[in-house]
Amino acid sequence: MNQRASNLLDEALGLVDDGSKAWPLSGRVVLVEDSVETSAAFVLHHLVKCALSPHSSNVVVFLALSQPFSHYDRVFRKLGCNLGAQSENNRFFFLDMLMSEFPDGDEGGLVALYGKIEKVVSSLLQENKKCITIVVDDLSLMEAAANGSSNYVLDFLHYCHTLTSAFGCTLVALNHEDIYLGMERPALILQLEYLADILMKAEPLATGLATDVHGQLTVLNRGMWDGQGSSRNRICNFHFRVKENGVEYFSPGSRA
Repeated sequence: MNQRASNLLDEALGLVDDGSKAWPLSGRVVLVEDSVETSAAFVLHHLVKCALSPHSSNVVVFLALSQPFSHYDRVFRKLGCNLGAQSENNRFFFLDMLMSEFPDGDEGGLVALYGKIEKVVSSLLQENKKCITIVVDDLSLMEAAANGSSNYVLDFLHYCHTLTSAFGCTLVALNHEDIYLGMERPALILQLEYLADILMKAEPLATGLATDVHGQLTVLNRGMWDGQGSSRNRICNFHFRVKENGVEYFSPGSRA
Protein backbone atom coordinates (compact mmCIF):
# COMPACT_ATOMS: atom_id res chain seq x y z
CA MET A 1 0.00 0.00 0.00
CA ASN A 2 1.54 3.36 0.96
CA GLN A 3 5.07 3.56 2.26
CA ARG A 4 5.07 5.66 5.40
CA ALA A 5 5.66 5.25 9.10
CA SER A 6 2.70 3.55 10.74
CA ASN A 7 1.23 4.54 14.09
CA LEU A 8 -1.21 3.08 16.62
CA LEU A 9 -4.21 4.22 14.55
CA ASP A 10 -2.86 2.60 11.37
CA GLU A 11 -2.19 -0.63 13.24
CA ALA A 12 -5.72 -0.65 14.69
CA LEU A 13 -7.21 -0.11 11.22
CA GLY A 14 -4.97 -2.62 9.48
CA LEU A 15 -3.30 0.11 7.40
CA VAL A 16 0.24 -1.07 8.16
CA ASP A 17 2.38 -1.26 5.02
CA ASP A 18 2.84 -4.95 4.13
CA GLY A 19 4.22 -4.38 0.64
CA SER A 20 0.79 -4.86 -0.94
CA LYS A 21 -0.76 -2.22 -3.17
CA ALA A 22 -4.29 -3.18 -2.09
CA TRP A 23 -6.37 -0.77 0.00
CA PRO A 24 -7.07 -2.70 3.24
CA LEU A 25 -10.38 -0.92 3.80
CA SER A 26 -11.91 -1.93 0.45
CA GLY A 27 -15.48 -3.13 0.84
CA ARG A 28 -15.64 -2.00 4.46
CA VAL A 29 -17.80 0.49 6.38
CA VAL A 30 -15.99 2.73 8.89
CA LEU A 31 -18.12 4.60 11.44
CA VAL A 32 -16.49 7.32 13.54
CA GLU A 33 -18.34 8.65 16.59
CA ASP A 34 -17.33 11.72 18.56
CA SER A 35 -18.72 14.58 20.65
CA VAL A 36 -18.50 18.35 20.73
CA GLU A 37 -16.01 18.03 23.59
CA THR A 38 -13.78 15.54 21.75
CA SER A 39 -13.83 15.93 17.97
CA ALA A 40 -12.73 13.03 15.77
CA ALA A 41 -12.46 15.06 12.56
CA PHE A 42 -8.74 14.22 12.57
CA VAL A 43 -9.64 10.57 11.89
CA LEU A 44 -11.39 11.54 8.65
CA HIS A 45 -8.40 13.70 7.71
CA HIS A 46 -6.04 10.79 8.35
CA LEU A 47 -8.07 8.31 6.29
CA VAL A 48 -8.40 10.72 3.36
CA LYS A 49 -4.68 11.49 3.43
CA CYS A 50 -3.87 7.74 3.44
CA ALA A 51 -6.27 7.15 0.55
CA LEU A 52 -4.67 9.96 -1.46
CA SER A 53 -1.12 8.78 -0.85
CA PRO A 54 1.13 8.92 -3.95
CA HIS A 55 1.66 5.17 -3.53
CA SER A 56 -2.10 4.52 -3.66
CA SER A 57 -4.51 4.41 -6.61
CA ASN A 58 -7.43 5.27 -4.34
CA VAL A 59 -10.02 7.93 -5.26
CA VAL A 60 -12.01 9.88 -2.64
CA VAL A 61 -15.60 11.09 -3.03
CA PHE A 62 -16.12 13.58 -0.19
CA LEU A 63 -19.60 14.69 0.95
CA ALA A 64 -19.16 17.93 2.90
CA LEU A 65 -21.99 18.99 5.19
CA SER A 66 -20.01 20.72 7.95
CA GLN A 67 -17.21 22.69 6.25
CA PRO A 68 -16.47 24.24 2.81
CA PHE A 69 -13.67 23.18 0.48
CA SER A 70 -11.50 26.12 1.63
CA HIS A 71 -11.47 24.74 5.19
CA TYR A 72 -10.40 21.26 4.13
CA ASP A 73 -7.87 22.68 1.69
CA ARG A 74 -6.14 24.52 4.57
CA VAL A 75 -6.27 21.49 6.87
CA PHE A 76 -4.81 19.11 4.30
CA ARG A 77 -2.10 21.53 3.19
CA LYS A 78 -0.81 21.43 6.78
CA LEU A 79 -0.82 17.64 6.48
CA GLY A 80 1.18 17.81 3.25
CA CYS A 81 -1.71 17.04 0.90
CA ASN A 82 -2.91 19.38 -1.86
CA LEU A 83 -6.63 18.80 -2.46
CA GLY A 84 -6.69 21.18 -5.43
CA ALA A 85 -4.04 19.12 -7.23
CA GLN A 86 -5.81 15.89 -6.28
CA SER A 87 -9.06 17.27 -7.72
CA GLU A 88 -7.33 18.15 -10.99
CA ASN A 89 -5.95 14.60 -11.12
CA ASN A 90 -9.47 13.20 -10.64
CA ARG A 91 -8.53 11.57 -7.35
CA PHE A 92 -10.63 13.85 -5.11
CA PHE A 93 -14.28 14.67 -5.81
CA PHE A 94 -15.79 17.26 -3.46
CA LEU A 95 -19.58 17.42 -3.16
CA ASP A 96 -20.52 20.64 -1.34
CA MET A 97 -23.71 19.92 0.61
CA LEU A 98 -23.53 22.85 3.05
CA MET A 99 -26.70 24.55 1.80
CA SER A 100 -28.61 21.37 1.00
CA GLU A 101 -32.01 20.58 2.45
CA PHE A 102 -33.94 17.34 2.12
CA PRO A 103 -37.37 18.26 3.44
CA ASP A 104 -39.43 15.78 5.42
CA GLY A 105 -41.87 14.07 3.09
CA ASP A 106 -39.54 14.35 0.09
CA GLU A 107 -36.88 11.66 -0.08
CA GLY A 108 -35.92 12.80 -3.56
CA GLY A 109 -33.03 15.01 -2.43
CA LEU A 110 -31.09 12.16 -0.84
CA VAL A 111 -31.95 9.83 -3.73
CA ALA A 112 -30.59 12.46 -6.14
CA LEU A 113 -27.45 12.79 -3.99
CA TYR A 114 -26.90 9.04 -4.15
CA GLY A 115 -27.41 9.28 -7.91
CA LYS A 116 -24.51 11.76 -8.10
CA ILE A 117 -22.27 9.45 -6.08
CA GLU A 118 -23.24 6.41 -8.15
CA LYS A 119 -22.52 8.34 -11.36
CA VAL A 120 -19.02 9.28 -10.14
CA VAL A 121 -18.34 5.71 -8.99
CA SER A 122 -19.57 4.25 -12.30
CA SER A 123 -17.35 6.57 -14.35
CA LEU A 124 -14.34 5.72 -12.16
CA LEU A 125 -14.97 2.00 -12.51
CA GLN A 126 -15.06 2.45 -16.29
CA GLU A 127 -11.61 4.04 -16.00
CA ASN A 128 -10.52 0.91 -14.09
CA LYS A 129 -10.14 2.84 -10.83
CA LYS A 130 -11.37 0.24 -8.38
CA CYS A 131 -10.33 1.69 -5.01
CA ILE A 132 -12.97 4.31 -4.15
CA THR A 133 -13.55 5.79 -0.70
CA ILE A 134 -16.80 7.63 0.03
CA VAL A 135 -16.61 10.01 3.00
CA VAL A 136 -19.53 11.71 4.80
CA ASP A 137 -18.16 14.38 7.13
CA ASP A 138 -21.25 14.82 9.36
CA LEU A 139 -24.22 12.44 9.44
CA SER A 140 -25.97 14.47 12.15
CA LEU A 141 -26.10 17.48 9.79
CA MET A 142 -27.47 15.24 7.04
CA GLU A 143 -30.21 14.18 9.44
CA ALA A 144 -30.89 17.83 10.30
CA ALA A 145 -31.10 18.71 6.58
CA ALA A 146 -33.73 15.98 6.27
CA ASN A 147 -35.73 17.67 9.07
CA GLY A 148 -34.77 14.92 11.49
CA SER A 149 -35.94 12.09 9.25
CA SER A 150 -33.40 9.44 10.22
CA ASN A 151 -35.19 6.89 8.00
CA TYR A 152 -34.21 8.87 4.88
CA VAL A 153 -30.60 9.05 6.08
CA LEU A 154 -30.62 5.31 6.78
CA ASP A 155 -32.00 4.59 3.31
CA PHE A 156 -29.25 6.75 1.80
CA LEU A 157 -26.56 4.92 3.79
CA HIS A 158 -27.99 1.55 2.78
CA TYR A 159 -27.74 2.68 -0.86
CA CYS A 160 -24.10 3.62 -0.27
CA HIS A 161 -23.56 0.31 1.51
CA THR A 162 -24.52 -1.53 -1.69
CA LEU A 163 -21.52 0.16 -3.34
CA THR A 164 -19.19 -1.40 -0.76
CA SER A 165 -20.59 -4.89 -1.32
CA ALA A 166 -21.02 -4.65 -5.10
CA PHE A 167 -17.87 -2.73 -6.09
CA GLY A 168 -15.55 -2.86 -3.07
CA CYS A 169 -15.94 0.83 -2.23
CA THR A 170 -15.09 2.04 1.27
CA LEU A 171 -17.70 4.05 3.20
CA VAL A 172 -16.46 6.36 5.99
CA ALA A 173 -18.92 8.41 8.05
CA LEU A 174 -18.65 10.67 11.10
CA ASN A 175 -21.50 11.13 13.56
CA HIS A 176 -21.82 13.16 16.77
CA GLU A 177 -23.01 10.76 19.43
CA ASP A 178 -23.62 13.37 22.12
CA ILE A 179 -26.56 14.97 20.29
CA TYR A 180 -28.58 11.96 21.45
CA LEU A 181 -27.72 12.32 25.16
CA GLY A 182 -30.68 12.04 27.50
CA MET A 183 -32.70 9.94 25.08
CA GLU A 184 -32.89 6.33 24.01
CA ARG A 185 -30.28 5.44 21.42
CA PRO A 186 -32.02 6.03 18.08
CA ALA A 187 -32.39 3.45 15.32
CA LEU A 188 -29.97 5.44 13.16
CA ILE A 189 -27.07 4.91 15.58
CA LEU A 190 -27.93 1.27 16.24
CA GLN A 191 -28.21 0.51 12.52
CA LEU A 192 -24.96 2.31 11.73
CA GLU A 193 -23.08 0.45 14.45
CA TYR A 194 -24.52 -2.80 13.12
CA LEU A 195 -23.40 -1.99 9.54
CA ALA A 196 -19.91 -0.86 10.57
CA ASP A 197 -16.97 -3.18 9.97
CA ILE A 198 -14.86 -0.73 11.96
CA LEU A 199 -16.34 1.34 14.79
CA MET A 200 -14.25 4.17 16.24
CA LYS A 201 -15.14 6.31 19.25
CA ALA A 202 -13.31 9.45 20.35
CA GLU A 203 -14.02 10.31 23.98
CA PRO A 204 -12.64 12.54 26.74
CA LEU A 205 -10.23 10.95 29.18
CA ALA A 206 -11.95 9.20 32.09
CA THR A 207 -9.65 11.14 34.42
CA GLY A 208 -10.67 14.50 32.95
CA LEU A 209 -8.76 17.10 30.99
CA ALA A 210 -5.00 16.91 30.51
CA THR A 211 -2.68 19.46 28.91
CA ASP A 212 -0.80 17.00 26.67
CA VAL A 213 -3.62 14.51 25.99
CA HIS A 214 -6.73 15.58 24.10
CA GLY A 215 -8.74 12.35 24.39
CA GLN A 216 -8.88 8.61 23.89
CA LEU A 217 -9.77 6.61 20.81
CA THR A 218 -11.32 3.16 20.90
CA VAL A 219 -11.25 1.12 17.68
CA LEU A 220 -13.32 -2.03 17.20
CA ASN A 221 -12.14 -3.76 14.02
CA ARG A 222 -14.51 -6.60 13.15
CA GLY A 223 -13.23 -9.42 10.99
CA MET A 224 -9.59 -8.34 10.92
CA TRP A 225 -7.51 -10.98 9.10
CA ASP A 226 -4.82 -12.57 11.26
CA GLY A 227 -2.60 -13.67 8.36
CA GLN A 228 -3.51 -17.34 8.79
CA GLY A 229 -6.70 -17.32 6.73
CA SER A 230 -9.12 -16.54 9.56
CA SER A 231 -10.64 -13.35 10.90
CA ARG A 232 -11.22 -12.05 14.41
CA ASN A 233 -12.44 -8.97 16.21
CA ARG A 234 -9.82 -6.66 17.60
CA ILE A 235 -10.30 -3.82 20.09
CA CYS A 236 -7.63 -1.15 20.55
CA ASN A 237 -7.62 1.81 22.91
CA PHE A 238 -5.08 4.61 22.92
CA HIS A 239 -4.69 8.29 23.70
CA PHE A 240 -4.15 11.07 21.19
CA ARG A 241 -2.93 14.63 20.97
CA VAL A 242 -3.95 16.81 18.02
CA LYS A 243 -1.13 19.05 16.77
CA GLU A 244 -0.93 21.70 14.05
CA ASN A 245 0.32 19.34 11.33
CA GLY A 246 -0.77 15.94 12.55
CA VAL A 247 -1.84 13.80 15.48
CA GLU A 248 0.28 11.96 18.02
CA TYR A 249 -0.94 8.58 19.32
CA PHE A 250 0.34 6.79 22.39
CA SER A 251 -0.61 3.99 24.77
CA PRO A 252 -2.46 4.81 28.03
CA GLY A 253 -0.04 5.23 30.89
CA SER A 254 2.94 5.89 28.63
CA ARG A 255 2.97 9.54 29.71
CA ALA A 256 3.31 10.76 33.26
